[in-house]
Amino acid sequence: MDWLPFAVAFGVFFLTHSVPVRPPVKSRLVRILGDRGFTLAYSSLSLVMLAWLIVAAGRAPYVPLWEQASWHRVAALCGMSAVCLLVAFAVGRPNPFSFGGGRAERFDPARPGIVRWSRHPLLLGLALWSGVHLLANGDLAHVILFGTFAGFAILGMRIVDRRKRRLLGDGRWRELREAVSAGPLLSRPLSWSGAVLRAAAGVIGFAVLIALHPVLIGVSPLP
Repeated sequence: MDWLPFAVAFGVFFLTHSVPVRPPVKSRLVRILGDRGFTLAYSSLSLVMLAWLIVAAGRAPYVPLWEQASWHRVAALCGMSAVCLLVAFAVGRPNPFSFGGGRAERFDPARPGIVRWSRHPLLLGLALWSGVHLLANGDLAHVILFGTFAGFAILGMRIVDRRKRRLLGDGRWRELREAVSAGPLLSRPLSWSGAVLRAAAGVIGFAVLIALHPVLIGVSPLP
């Protein structure tokens, strides 16, 4: 065993994530597939590449850096439950600050929802996912894998902030940010049924991940 398959998987992963979103490439793909088709295709490709990369990390030479403590898996389970709820409440929600929100024109800064807690809930979820998995996997390959994703998520928040600030204009961006910061931490949802459905989706998603983890990864996440 050597590091080449892991390095190749890493290279292909970032290649497939950077090339399709380049403006000339993306605009052509959107013309062919449509907005929803592009999003579906890109998301599916991302999941396949991520699965390949995780498998490659598991097959890389094992170089231990720290031992897994008994509380590491408990912390990872708690963190992943938060990740699932973050994703459930963020996907498809109006959000003018980040790439993960849709229908930004319908965003109400007086009732920001999850955006009150984070302008970039999906990137926050990625950082948290990476962090708890980094804690529970103290070998070199997984430290490289999850450490890279954590750094990407944290840096990505700053990059997206700069991009959105440029697109919205400095004045409008500041106005929205200040309005959101002045809002309540827990605002009344626009739809209670929608909030319940999103919470249920987060809980179900967490349960599905727990069930599939031994099948897909080969290791049970339970303590």
